[in-house]
Amino acid sequence: MRSRVRSARRLTALAAVAAAAVTVPLVAVDQAGAAPAAHHSAARHSAASGTRSAQAAGVTLPPAHAGFDYQIGGAYTPPAGVQVVSRDHDDPPAAGLYNICYVNAFQVQPGAEGDWDADLLLHDANGNVVYDQSWGEALLDVSTAAKRTRIAAKVGTWIDQCAAKGYQAIEPDNYDSYSRSKKLLTSAEAEAYIGLLSAHAHGQGLAIAQKNTVELAGDRTAAGLDFAIAEECGTYNECDGYTGAFGNHVIVIEYTAKGLTKACTGWGGQLSIVRRDRDVVPAGSPGYVRKTC
Repeated sequence: MRSRVRSARRLTALAAVAAAAVTVPLVAVDQAGAAPAAHHSAARHSAASGTRSAQAAGVTLPPAHAGFDYQIGGAYTPPAGVQVVSRDHDDPPAAGLYNICYVNAFQVQPGAEGDWDADLLLHDANGNVVYDQSWGEALLDVSTAAKRTRIAAKVGTWIDQCAAKGYQAIEPDNYDSYSRSKKLLTSAEAEAYIGLLSAHAHGQGLAIAQKNTVELAGDRTAAGLDFAIAEECGTYNECDGYTGAFGNHVIVIEYTAKGLTKACTGWGGQLSIVRRDRDVVPAGSPGYVRKTC
């Protein structure tokens, strides 16, 4: 299947993320293609104020503390009580719900290297393509402004497809690919690139999520990110890092019973939380799991 859960992505938060502004500006990009520096001392706003700001910018955030289902492994009829669904960009949105469109924005789907210009794949000093070994996915080379622009143009066509299908938001995966790049990429380059995607998504009237990568949550305003999708933040004690930056606009996916219990105990009254099986298979398939608080 084209999309798979990124449950193996794990980074320890560098520090508790300070509460940041919950506004949704279109990110500015300097002449070198870098996103502006984050201002962690920006005025604090409530989640409600963040929703108003998002609407003023022309995008609508997913409702906070809403029933959520994670369907990136294949679409199926959402269970009763679900208001928000995330699906792969190849699938249609669920009628009558808030729909988030998944795209693999920083890495290449297994076997799809030929779909990209060779110089847009990250190469090491020996000329070998750098892979995410856990998933067999080549990393995209976001190290220069010119390459970021070209990569964003291709991913932008997927964002356009999401908008045309009726999705309300984008989930760009593998924001943390720099951490698997053998130090060939930096977090600043990842932020500069995601700023391009944010601007494109906002131009289409779509909200855009920060996927994982809690250590960059404090930069969400500069990066133009509107809400967060956090895998196993309960398991890894990272949920407060996301809520410090995004308020209650955080969607949590856990993959174990213990993780779900921890997330629900700490955040069940505030956040959208679901447990899914690690392969995120459709309902009715062997191994399917879906539980909530």
